[in-house]
Amino acid sequence: MYWDTHMHCCFSGDSSSSPESMAEASIKKGLTGICFTDHLDYDYPKEPGLFLLDLSLYEKKIHALQKEYKGRLDILYGIELGLQPHLAQKHKELLSQHDFDFVIGSSHVVHGMDPYYASFYEGRTQEAAYLEYFESILENIHAFHDFDVYGHIDYVVRYGPNQNAFYSYEKYKDVIDEILRQLILLGKGIELNTAGFKYGLGHPNPCEDILKRYRELGGEILTIGADGHKPEHAAYDFKRLPELLSACGFSYYTVFKNRRPEFMPVSHAD
Repeated sequence: MYWDTHMHCCFSGDSSSSPESMAEASIKKGLTGICFTDHLDYDYPKEPGLFLLDLSLYEKKIHALQKEYKGRLDILYGIELGLQPHLAQKHKELLSQHDFDFVIGSSHVVHGMDPYYASFYEGRTQEAAYLEYFESILENIHAFHDFDVYGHIDYVVRYGPNQNAFYSYEKYKDVIDEILRQLILLGKGIELNTAGFKYGLGHPNPCEDILKRYRELGGEILTIGADGHKPEHAAYDFKRLPELLSACGFSYYTVFKNRRPEFMPVSHAD
């Protein structure tokens, strides 16, 4: 019925799940296909080696799974790059050497700190911390844009002291609109990441108002993914997708194969 194109397994430093278990869970959820997008974050603070993806083993494994699950589940080979401006050349060289189907560019580290940790918010208001996060996305886009979509644009609200209790698109409208305009100008997409529901936000990442604004500005490329790290999180809350996509102005979503977008109609089946 749907594709989950943001998925992690044991090749990511924050997952211990086998890729087979993720694939089997996806079949049980009735998915048409999935894309593994394991983390690669160079220069990650505190634990520099945590997200250094073993690309040789990862590539071999995903390609082997494609053969193993042929006819049961379509499997694509992707990656989630943790963007920082000074890594632009390194990422460019990496992508020239690997044939990924799909590349997510994400902000996990902001000026040497991951908003996952409480230290990112110390000594200032939550609003100032969130603003710095959004401004850093613009810095990343200006430095490097050889990705297909920008991941979970409001990732920061998952971990703030009050999460999204006092957060809104309107509060950061100027910088978020500029992010969306730049992505559209570059022909890049965004994702609808359902992990926001898993984190108790009551909304996806980014929130519905950002998804709607992206569409209003002319954005057309929207991938969907649960950002799952465990089998039980595959296609998390995908039951919300028909209504959610429709409410945000989309009658389709996007799947990347060989770095090229394919547009899929929104299914309204139960």
